[in-house]
Amino acid sequence: MINDQAIGYITSNYSSREQSALTEARPLASIPFMGRYRLIDFPLSNMMNAGIKTVGLVMPGNCRSIIDHVGSGKDWTLDRKKDGLFLVPGNAYGTSKRGMRFLLRDIIANDELFRRSSKPYVVMMGSNIIFNLELDDIIEAHRTSGAGITMIYTIAERSQPDAQALVIGDRGRVREVRSGCEFGECKFMGAIVIDRELLLSIIEDYAMADYLDLFEAIRGDFERIDVCSYEFKGLVMGIFDQETYYARSMDLLRPETYDRLFQPDRPIITKAHDAPPAKYAAGSNVRDSLISAGCVVKGTVRGSILSRGVVVESGAKVLNSIVMQSCVIGSGATVEHAILDKNNLVPENSELRGTHDHTLVIGKAPLRR
Repeated sequence: MINDQAIGYITSNYSSREQSALTEARPLASIPFMGRYRLIDFPLSNMMNAGIKTVGLVMPGNCRSIIDHVGSGKDWTLDRKKDGLFLVPGNAYGTSKRGMRFLLRDIIANDELFRRSSKPYVVMMGSNIIFNLELDDIIEAHRTSGAGITMIYTIAERSQPDAQALVIGDRGRVREVRSGCEFGECKFMGAIVIDRELLLSIIEDYAMADYLDLFEAIRGDFERIDVCSYEFKGLVMGIFDQETYYARSMDLLRPETYDRLFQPDRPIITKAHDAPPAKYAAGSNVRDSLISAGCVVKGTVRGSILSRGVVVESGAKVLNSIVMQSCVIGSGATVEHAILDKNNLVPENSELRGTHDHTLVIGKAPLRR
């Protein structure tokens, strides 16, 4: 299926307000997620499942991990002679303002992407709020609404100061976008459909305000532009820092939650890796966990997520933790309420323990030879 109505625009240069060992060497968009994915996989897969074949991916300064992961876009069928995936430059968002996703400076710098297209609409997404939606239906709803912009939202299941809330008036028209979102409010999902011609007009009209986010710039023009809303009733998870990353990952260990995000008819695609199935040795004990290909488990794993190639030696315990690629948990060691980034070696009979309220985070270790 090829979508002849829209092109895609994804921002991956969003940065967390909080310092974390997880984002010292990579942007938030390329953090490993649920053992085998990266956060960037979700917007790419949403567009792929809708048949969008032209996607501009706005890159952060520290883009090596994203380039390594997405490559030419082959895994998302975006390695095409015509159209395809375009890796375009972006500015650092910084940490001064909450909710920034669509910096006008990035849009203006990459206006050639929109000018060369003949498609009537542009689908714009961030990469740190994850969901799996019927994008075709939303594009059609936008077309029939007659609005210039359709902002996609969900009803907030929790309060999130780094999210944005929509104030919605008559006929679903958006009156205001404000920082911070409380339980039960309309939480903006960092995803919109916008008329391409309108976007080009905004680029010309607001060129002098290029330091602003798109919705900061047009705040006074919502009535003229006609900003509409679309409620998404599926699962939406915002990843803003290491605390929300850990909490949402643990939420997805519940099968009923996992099934709301990962659906057979709309697969989430990631970079292909050749790895053997996980191996469980005699005497191993695994419960309520997600174990990726290439893992070797000889000890105990409970309520945890293991990425590819993790080894849990005999007598070792991994409890309520996230262990990323190629880590080794030595014999007799215990890892609990922790996030271990790639390549870490936990010595035999040692302990790494966080608490339920304060997750221990260990940064990426040098590649072992």
